[in-house]
Amino acid sequence: MALLNSLASSLESHRGRDRLIRTLGYCCQLVGGVLVEQCPSRSELGRRLLVVSAQLSHCRTVLRLFDDPAMFVYTKQYGLGTEKEDIFVRWLSVLSNMADQLYYPCEHVAWAADAKVLQVDSAGWWTLSTALWILSLLLGAVRSLWTALKLRKKLRSPTGTSELPRSKRRAMEAKMWSEVLTLLSNLADLANAVHWLPPGVLWAGRFPPWLVGLLGTISSLLSMYQAARASSTAEADSS
Repeated sequence: MALLNSLASSLESHRGRDRLIRTLGYCCQLVGGVLVEQCPSRSELGRRLLVVSAQLSHCRTVLRLFDDPAMFVYTKQYGLGTEKEDIFVRWLSVLSNMADQLYYPCEHVAWAADAKVLQVDSAGWWTLSTALWILSLLLGAVRSLWTALKLRKKLRSPTGTSELPRSKRRAMEAKMWSEVLTLLSNLADLANAVHWLPPGVLWAGRFPPWLVGLLGTISSLLSMYQAARASSTAEADSS
């Protein structure tokens, strides 16, 4: 019952619903791709799962039509960051926010072109939105790597953490591992993002469906794990 309540609570939020749809979509693509390629007797089921995956992906695209205001508010609130933050991390975050802010309208135009709402070529807009996503993922990966290395250096320093209370040290360790998981998630998404670029760019178009599903599933599960961990930590702090 507790698990059901937790699931229901998660589905009440946009982010929680998006995480679940994303995970289900990539899992369907992973299983469907494996069945189509490796199990001829189950190929029809595999194709149906791939159709479900495509529909779930389209669902997320439509839902993102309403994400611009939230992204704008976040970007405005972050601004240029605070002076307490590492200056390198601050500027990586600012550039990442700019890439994310531009990503949404580009994707909206591509979606509208595919839906025949706008009479423009959607291919170029999809490529531009994917390029902005790649830029955001690269910046996020560099930021997470930089932060994790700095935390690791502090934790290994005999003078840097000797005076810290155990709770503070555990918080630093948790933050470091969170950044490592974010780095892995970004790299998995980055591999898929390059795959969706026009053919001829690196490994674009070369991944089979099951590999796209595998990388997406890994990224999605890492994201869900971090969200659940953050939620449990917040509940523990408030109790």
